[in-house]
Amino acid sequence: MGIPGLEAAHIWISIPFFTFYIISLLGNVTLLSVVGKEQTLQKPLYLLLCMLALTDIATPTFVVPKALGIFWFNLKGITVAGCLTQMFFLHTISVMHSSTLVTMAFDRYVAICNPLRYATILTNAQIAKLGLVGFIRAVLFILPLPLLLSQQTFCANRIIPHTQCEHIALEKMVCGDIRVNRIYGYVLMFVINGFDLTFIALSYGLIIRAVLRISSHKAHQKALNTCTAHICVMLTYYTPTFFSILTHYFGQGIAPYVHIILADLYLLIPPMLNPIIYGVKMKELRDKVVKYTCRSSADTKFTQSSADTRDDISSGLQCPSGNCQIVREYVNQH
Repeated sequence: MGIPGLEAAHIWISIPFFTFYIISLLGNVTLLSVVGKEQTLQKPLYLLLCMLALTDIATPTFVVPKALGIFWFNLKGITVAGCLTQMFFLHTISVMHSSTLVTMAFDRYVAICNPLRYATILTNAQIAKLGLVGFIRAVLFILPLPLLLSQQTFCANRIIPHTQCEHIALEKMVCGDIRVNRIYGYVLMFVINGFDLTFIALSYGLIIRAVLRISSHKAHQKALNTCTAHICVMLTYYTPTFFSILTHYFGQGIAPYVHIILADLYLLIPPMLNPIIYGVKMKELRDKVVKYTCRSSADTKFTQSSADTRDDISSGLQCPSGNCQIVREYVNQH
């Protein structure tokens, strides 16, 4: 249905949707390209950033195109299989995103508390293994949700008052007993969020304890600055998440479109802000982005200048009759 109650404003609402999505794609694709091209950036921290960028590309991609179809062309139809598929990928990517934030917290803990062993504890191979474990965890935890719902009978009025097929919205359409679905959903939410946030809190507790043992104020600031970007990324991810959950369970007096907008912001804002945050806070990454951006601009100008020079030389050649083509080919090659 899109955003019920704001149908007249769908076109205007589509503008920030589209803008946030394009900025998110540009920022995260740029990050992936720079890290892929620059050998000096192919280190554990930047590989974690690439994992985060992949989840940030996937998350809005599963939502925004369908939402824009609703806003622009009134394409509201979706099959049951398509809806369950969208729900599965949305929640899987969300759990994978949370796993990546946990791994990044562990990375910061090792970097600050065990800096001399950092290179041996966290190698590129170890990061790849942790990423694979996070992906398998997400799939195994989320897969039962669509499987359980696919066994249920949906009511005749199959209308989802939302821009996406989320688990809670689908539960409301089921006419049978959904106690198992709800219990599993609650357990999943508390286990995943509880474990991840506990591990992150533990990592930062140990980081703060290690930093407080350092006598130098400058060293304090330098150590904490290495965590600033990660803390900002966590806030942009978990804050909309908890606001959305709290308004859904405890905000019965709040208009339905507020729930929907908060859920959409949770999927749109973090992917857009994450590459900007890391680009601003991490000087090495920022310098490489500027380097490749300037190089691309310079290469374009150089190519155009070279083409103009070749044309000028070729047009001004004095050559014997019948040999001009040969000389022009030589000039173009050199």
